[in-house]
Amino acid sequence: NGDYPEGKYVLRAKIDMSSPNLNMRDPVIYRIKHESHQATGDEWCIYPMYDFSHPIADAAEGVTHSLCTLEFEDHRPLYDWVAERVFDAGLVDRLPRQIEFSRLNLKYTVLSKRKLIKLVEDKHVTGWDDPRMPTLSGIRRRGVPPA
Repeated sequence: NGDYPEGKYVLRAKIDMSSPNLNMRDPVIYRIKHESHQATGDEWCIYPMYDFSHPIADAAEGVTHSLCTLEFEDHRPLYDWVAERVFDAGLVDRLPRQIEFSRLNLKYTVLSKRKLIKLVEDKHVTGWDDPRMPTLSGIRRRGVPPA
């Protein structure tokens, strides 16, 4: 309801304060943020952190391989931890896998997940496996073998 200022309180996942990976030391998973949201407007002022919402969204959307740039390599244990709990709770039927790689820039190619989702939702393409999509399934339908 907006009673508390940003940064006053957070919600943490109780994982392992002795972990050598800082991302696993009871990470913040929700924070207070007084900003309008594109879907809910001003109804909520608590928002999930990216490291918490990313594996949940991937699992819920059926993403099999989440391709990320190298700066997310240290975040993979947290990604796996969250995804495993969603799977173990029976909320999804398979686990996504995060794979890191060096930054890839392709000219004249949309790689933003947010923009690709819009193409699928607005029916500009037939789905994630449309051969025009820069996804693994789209590239395979184009005839590129997996190995």
